[in-house]
Amino acid sequence: MTATTSAPSASRAKPSFYVWMMVACAATAVLGFAPTYFLPMAQGAFRGSALVHIHGALFFAWTAFVIYQTSLVSSGRVAHHREVGLAGIALATTMTVLGIVVAIVAANRQIAAGFEQGAKAFLIVPPSVMIFFGVVVAFAIANVRRPEWHKRLLLVATVSLLEAPIARWFLVLLAPPGANPLAPPPVAVALMPGLISDVLIIAAMIYDWRTRGRPHPAYLIAGGALLVLQLVREPISATQAWGAIATWLTAIGG
Repeated sequence: MTATTSAPSASRAKPSFYVWMMVACAATAVLGFAPTYFLPMAQGAFRGSALVHIHGALFFAWTAFVIYQTSLVSSGRVAHHREVGLAGIALATTMTVLGIVVAIVAANRQIAAGFEQGAKAFLIVPPSVMIFFGVVVAFAIANVRRPEWHKRLLLVATVSLLEAPIARWFLVLLAPPGANPLAPPPVAVALMPGLISDVLIIAAMIYDWRTRGRPHPAYLIAGGALLVLQLVREPISATQAWGAIATWLTAIGG
């Protein structure tokens, strides 16, 4: 994954903003998963399969990876940035596939616990996020020689992953007493965490507005697509078409 600039002053100034944005993404992920993963792990109370731990490790590796990559560009080490970028392609591909697999496994566990309708409806959320992430990363790679597109697309892709950690706080604070931990949340619960994560994209657009006079099209296109995805998932999850897709997904993962 490559990002270069034509002016030395730009390479020193602008990428530093992206370093801080990636740090903000990483901090959001860590704080979001603290109540349901990190703290229970520290207390020895978390019980999860090896697949869950691998899934978590890969996703936190991504946040570290993008911080490192933006730092390399910020420090002018573009050649090393390009070399390391090859590992990012493999990491993003593995994350996309494994994220969908983990979602299907979780849905089958919820179905076995008696929550078939809710599980199949909520199954639209994690795979849609992972497919969006994978597609946007692919476009970022395709635009590797257009750094202004490349870095912004990677930021949008990373922000799209923050819906899950932010949602953990909603589930912790809003879950009714005695709720079954296997019960899937309603699809609508994912909307507000998604909109909160979008604030980072808005901040990046404001930065563009102040530094280049207008938001870059990458934010308008990819950010707009993310917003549309967040808004349409709930109505789509209630359709017969999605029900058929969810049944197929859970069957192949059963």
